[in-house]
Amino acid sequence: MQLTAVFQKAPEGYIGFVEEPPGANTQGATLEEARANLADAVELVLEANRALAEESIQGQEVIREALSLPTE
Repeated sequence: MQLTAVFQKAPEGYIGFVEEPPGANTQGATLEEARANLADAVELVLEANRALAEESIQGQEVIREALSLPTE
C-alpha cells in the first residue's frame, strides 16, 4: 500500500499532508524535514486511531485479522 504525500512551499519552508488518512499533516524548514515529519505524523495518526478502536471494542468479542490491500 502506498500513501500520497502532498507538499507545498510556504514562507517558512514546506507544509505537507497525506491525502488518505485524515489528520496526518506537518511542516518543516526544508522539504526533507517535512518528509520526515510527515512520516512521523502518519505513524502517530495510525497509532491514535488504533488506540481509539481498541477502546471502543474493549470487553467485546471480536475477530482480528490482517488486511492485505491490492497493489496497483
